[in-house]
Amino acid sequence: MTKVSELLNLSDRVVLVTGSSSGIGVGIAKRLHEAGASVVLHCNNNRAGAEAIARELKERVVIIQGDVQRDAERLCNEVVTAFGKLDVLVNNAGIQPIKALLEQTPQDIQEMLRVNIEGVITLTNVVAKQMIKQAVSNQDQGGAIVNISSIEGLQPAFLHSHYNASKAAILMHTKAAALELGKYNIRVNAVAPGLINKEGLSEAWPEGVARWQEACPLGRLGTPEDIGDAVLFLVSDGARWVTGATLVVDGGVLTNNVW
Repeated sequence: MTKVSELLNLSDRVVLVTGSSSGIGVGIAKRLHEAGASVVLHCNNNRAGAEAIARELKERVVIIQGDVQRDAERLCNEVVTAFGKLDVLVNNAGIQPIKALLEQTPQDIQEMLRVNIEGVITLTNVVAKQMIKQAVSNQDQGGAIVNISSIEGLQPAFLHSHYNASKAAILMHTKAAALELGKYNIRVNAVAPGLINKEGLSEAWPEGVARWQEACPLGRLGTPEDIGDAVLFLVSDGARWVTGATLVVDGGVLTNNVW
């Protein structure tokens, strides 16, 4: 039996967190690094953000850059080149443009689905194959994958129909991947965050923030650290018998009646 003091110890794990140059991805990367993991920061455009986080973490950290769908094979190979293996994938990278349903162009829809769904599925495919390859020499190796969805995959929001659809698809992909990859000791779970605070949000959207705080049983917006803690649990030995699950981290907002 694993000791309680060791349940969250990731000192032997190599972790790739996509979209970890800002926001939620930073909170996840920092928390997993604090737990002892070697962390690979991924960015597509914001290299400066990733470099700032790498300087803060100082050791056991590298940066990779590229598109999660188009460059999935290369990104995985760069992780293995840097650290020799890959134990944990956190599919956090995504886009969230705001546009009314009737104003969305085919290009808008295609890009949303390409990044938010194809990116998750493609990188999961590539990384899972690497995890299975590693397990040939270590039958207990396995791996853990966590997909960052959203409560908008469970309940819709205005101006987000294509985003809502992409996040709902991630939840079903999580279950399907867990079903197929379990025999390789690869666990696949999802986190569905609520509204996460960021610099300037209260000034840019005061009425939305006020509505959230009123609806939220715990009375506040979430933080990147809240999501980082949820991911830490799901990739750790504390969740060793958890797969195909969605952990909602929203301060209780979805407990509200909708009628």
